[in-house]
Amino acid sequence: MIGLLEHYESISSLAMALRQGKLTVEELVNSCLERIQSLEPRLGAFRVVCREAAVRQARAAQESLAAGRDLGPLHGIPLAVKDLFDVAGMVTSAGSRLLEGNLAKRHAGVVRRCLQAGMVLVGKTNTVQFAYGGVGINRDHGTPRNPWCTEHYAPGGSSSGSAVAVASGMVPAALGTDTGGSVRIPAALCGVTALKTTVGRVSRAGVYPLSWTLDSVGPLARHVEDVAILYEMMAGPDPEDQSTWRQPPVKLRPGSEPNLKGVRLFFPRTEFWEDLDPELEKAVTQCGEVLRNLGANLDEMEFPEAREACRIAQKGLIIASEAYCANRDWVEEHFQELDPVVAFRIVKGKDIPAHEYIRTLREVGELRLRSLETLQHADALLVPTTRIPALPVRDLEGSIEAYALANWGYLRNTSIGNVLDLCGLSVPCGLTSKGLPMGLMIYGKPFEEDMILRIGMAFQKVTQWHRMRPRCCAAHLQGKGSGG
Repeated sequence: MIGLLEHYESISSLAMALRQGKLTVEELVNSCLERIQSLEPRLGAFRVVCREAAVRQARAAQESLAAGRDLGPLHGIPLAVKDLFDVAGMVTSAGSRLLEGNLAKRHAGVVRRCLQAGMVLVGKTNTVQFAYGGVGINRDHGTPRNPWCTEHYAPGGSSSGSAVAVASGMVPAALGTDTGGSVRIPAALCGVTALKTTVGRVSRAGVYPLSWTLDSVGPLARHVEDVAILYEMMAGPDPEDQSTWRQPPVKLRPGSEPNLKGVRLFFPRTEFWEDLDPELEKAVTQCGEVLRNLGANLDEMEFPEAREACRIAQKGLIIASEAYCANRDWVEEHFQELDPVVAFRIVKGKDIPAHEYIRTLREVGELRLRSLETLQHADALLVPTTRIPALPVRDLEGSIEAYALANWGYLRNTSIGNVLDLCGLSVPCGLTSKGLPMGLMIYGKPFEEDMILRIGMAFQKVTQWHRMRPRCCAAHLQGKGSGG
């Protein structure tokens, strides 16, 4: 068994240990499986754990390394995927017991790429029902627990299980999806790093849809470096997803030193900062100074398109229309069996006139063009990932009004990026006075993931927030007599 620190090591560090013979793939994977077995009953991150298959994959990966067949930095690394991704021979439930017979016949495009790169799949993680929600609550499969809290606090959604699994050290990284903030919100609330990619950068083939216009695929990990490794491997054209066919070349500029000289960063003092938790505002403002000290030019700017995008996101015409189209059969035939909050949001799409949906799509297209003009002199924007930190689940499950307020509190800053199709990176930037994680979001222009990853890497080279570990997990393992 590997120790507690190794459960929080980066992918590149683990990869080096595997190649230097300090660790075998089987030891690494078995240790992750043991940690999942210890923590899963409390945290509820996983929908299914592929124990036997993972052990077989680990053995094969180790044999390949021993024979000199090195598939790259993901070779032998245990990962998990959100239960929206098809894995051949496994059920894709999309967080609903209504889809428990939905057996996948083939791998999703990104799953196939990860497996070809040597990933060891340890399981599928929990998600909000049909991925429609930013809080992380799931009535069918249970709501994962935020590992930073002894009480049951919201993990954020909809990639709730993926964030919890990474934050608790069950896996080094996991895959999620983002339609309105679904990788960035749980990353911020659980103290990990996540990337929302530009639509068309990473294949969505074989991923259960919520909104064809807004859906994107993105990785979650503790280190920006790990997110970049996964991004570089996943990005690129896929014959099965035509939205990826015309993307510009993938490029990364990590740099060996945290030097941001000449990088133009802006605080957009608009919608992002209204009604903001004071501790979040202070933390993100301090992050700006950290980046300024690394050589970046930092200023404020007006971003009127953000306010318009916020209005469109809050109205929800696009996502409701497309979510209803994707899930119409389930909603019509099993309405009473669905989570009431999710069902209510989906069924709204039934009564949206086609002309309103089409007009909104045209408005979004024009807004995206205008935003590119506004951002032409900016390399990235700095904003708080969420407006509020994690909240107790008990305060949200019994009240639709309380849930709606919290949901928008999480979604407001992230959903603006989906409407404008910006890429976005959420990185940990501190703890509240209650010990809850906070997130800084670095927004970049479409297909400029390389720039925001460069900024994120520089930030994490001079800060330690991404190395924080939830004390609750260590205390729980010690109470069970585990070596961690």
